[in-house]
Amino acid sequence: MFSRRYYSTPFERTYECYSSSFIDKPELENGDNVIMPPSALDHLASIHTDNPMVFELYNPATQCKTHCGVLEFVAEEGTLYMPYWMMQNMLLQEGDTVQIKSTALSKGTYVKFRPDTMDLFHLSNPKAVLEKTLRSFTCLSTGDCIMISHNNKKYYLDILETKPASSISIIDTDCDIDIALPSNYKEMQGQKLNQEKKFVPFMGKGRKVGENSASQASRNSMMSIKESEFSSKSSTRLNHAPKGFSSFSQDVAEGLPREDSKKATQKVFQPFTGRRYSLRE
Repeated sequence: MFSRRYYSTPFERTYECYSSSFIDKPELENGDNVIMPPSALDHLASIHTDNPMVFELYNPATQCKTHCGVLEFVAEEGTLYMPYWMMQNMLLQEGDTVQIKSTALSKGTYVKFRPDTMDLFHLSNPKAVLEKTLRSFTCLSTGDCIMISHNNKKYYLDILETKPASSISIIDTDCDIDIALPSNYKEMQGQKLNQEKKFVPFMGKGRKVGENSASQASRNSMMSIKESEFSSKSSTRLNHAPKGFSSFSQDVAEGLPREDSKKATQKVFQPFTGRRYSLRE
């Protein structure tokens, strides 16, 4: 006949810890609960532990400590499964040793969070999202960094302050929530302003790609030289006549005898002078 064992000492055990990836319980990541062996339930039932059950987790190698609840008692003996983000908080690797013991916490009345980025503030109602996701949590401790999931996106939040104690229970209690700006908020705003100042549209002179101010000045100088050369040449030459008419330059006319030069000059077609010319003239 089965008989229940009764324990007079508080529950305290040492287990090898593994993340939720070692057990088919993906919901374990959405909260602060762990999965313990059936023997733990037997012990806890015998000492009449209050519900909800709350536990203290301790990493003897790094002296990191936090608190958690329990989801189920289906783990293999000697094994504890916990959220991966909680293992990161406690600097635990897969298979490391962790100590767990039962404890009691005061009901929380206040908690202040600080997200690591501004992403949480981009939601339409950040506080409502927090209140909903925190229903999967049992307790909170000052100094911890928790992870919440919303619409398949993960948000990491530092716990800056909890009242009335440094660790509190948030089950069946009214708890005020505050959300602080990220610690690097001023730095991010400064970087944003610097990026906006770098680009000023529609300023300065138009230039070709790869052209600097020196090459622009050189090009302007060459243009002015060519313009002066063109004006001096055009002043010593006559305009070309329309197609079908013969034209003589001043240089050619000067090479003829005076009378021939005079006649040649007179026979040069000059448009829009008011005089008429004949092709037989």
